[in-house]
Amino acid sequence: MTAGELPRQAGAEALQPLGWYDLGLGISATTRGAEVATMTTDETGGSAAGSRYGTVARLFHWAIAVLVVLQVLAGIAMTSEPLAGVVERLGIYVYHKGAGAVLLALVIGRLLWRVTHRPPPFPAFMPPLEQRIAGATHVTIYVLLLAMTVSGYVHVIGGEFPIELLDAAGIPPLLPPMPRAAAAALVVHRFAVFGLVALVAVHVAMVIRHELIDGNPVLQRMWPPVGR
Repeated sequence: MTAGELPRQAGAEALQPLGWYDLGLGISATTRGAEVATMTTDETGGSAAGSRYGTVARLFHWAIAVLVVLQVLAGIAMTSEPLAGVVERLGIYVYHKGAGAVLLALVIGRLLWRVTHRPPPFPAFMPPLEQRIAGATHVTIYVLLLAMTVSGYVHVIGGEFPIELLDAAGIPPLLPPMPRAAAAALVVHRFAVFGLVALVAVHVAMVIRHELIDGNPVLQRMWPPVGR
């Protein structure tokens, strides 16, 4: 093989679809640094070292992050008795259902993008154990996001409540009325939210540690949402 063929081969490998293992657990700077350094897919944003996520991945990340924060705040307001009047006046229930449907679409889109575009490797300054913990955390966050949004949809539609945004868009309910499943879905929804908030808090804490204490530039992998 000639030297000129190496970049083409590495680029072809980078375009191969990924399995669930590659959502995070299998990517490391030590085992795939050479291949990912020559990636041509958007997941690395075209950077020379392949250390950043691409524009599409970053847009998915921050759109989902903003919606999750807003949804959690709305959920707190909806379950707070002193705020019942405010929730009713502001239409927070209507917002929560509509934003939940949008969030479900974004989560599915993000997962499809992730399994078809190889992510950049973890930075070399992260020890192998920390890389694997971070990878497992990423996978668990995806699972909880999917569980939270799907269970929310099942609870609303199965409980015969409308999702006004979908009704306005002409999208019919995808499930029949099923009160028992709707009640069970609410329990799943709440536990998924609790688990997601806890894991996101750990994720943010680790980013802050790397940036402010260790001086490692990890935030630039996902920030800014657009541009390079």
